[in-house]
Amino acid sequence: MNDLSTRQTDIVAMARDVGRVEVDDLARRLDVTPQTIRKDLNELCDRKILVRIHGGATIGSSVENMSYEARRFVATSEKQRIGQAAARLIPSRSSLFINIGTTTEEVAAALATHEHILVITNNLNVAMALHRKPTFEVIIAGGTVRPTDGGVVGAQAVDLIGQFKVDVAVIGVSAIDADGTLLDFDHREVRVAQAIIKNARHVMLVADRTKVQRLAPVRIAHLSQIHTFVTDYLTSEPLRQLCSSLRIQLIETDAAPESSAADINQAIGLHDVD
Repeated sequence: MNDLSTRQTDIVAMARDVGRVEVDDLARRLDVTPQTIRKDLNELCDRKILVRIHGGATIGSSVENMSYEARRFVATSEKQRIGQAAARLIPSRSSLFINIGTTTEEVAAALATHEHILVITNNLNVAMALHRKPTFEVIIAGGTVRPTDGGVVGAQAVDLIGQFKVDVAVIGVSAIDADGTLLDFDHREVRVAQAIIKNARHVMLVADRTKVQRLAPVRIAHLSQIHTFVTDYLTSEPLRQLCSSLRIQLIETDAAPESSAADINQAIGLHDVD
């Protein structure tokens, strides 16, 4: 990146720090016009350094994920709404898998009003958010703890998950390909996610719209293995059509009316819902 301008280098550094940069904020910080920033972003995106999103850009690496702290700042309000919508779909008195991810952590945070939930997770942040609730039972998968984000990965985690058959799996992903392939960066994490999908009666994908604009190298699964997809807004028309053809329940927090837990209750055979 030695041939980048000083301003473009600063833009990339800001994107790496917080995961996402916006045109108006950059124009204000760098004391230039929004048109100048848009030109910079277009050039950086043409060179695959950043990925253009509505109103700004994100880090564009297809082989290395953003830092956990950076991911926490990407689409924060959208992830909170997704978490709340997903939690409304989950019945009390049910069993859950929750995997690694900042969006799945928002689902855990939104489960505060639920009762009598069994949670099996490989996410230390999820466990810390839920373990003090008196009617919750939280089981942490064993294995190697990633220092970057508190994710537990490896064969031990896969083995533990294989001992359960739960009602609902809540999974997050790093990217969604145009053909419906769900992708991530760490092959060890992917093995855990695959075990989670395999051992759940109902699989719920939670992912904001930026995941459709990203790339990642390791295949987790395909949309055909998903029953419910909760997002802020699905920007890809081919993916929307794929969800329709696969009869996936698509919940869009920024575009669709509020749904209830009835659909999932019927799918997994639960009737006692608070």
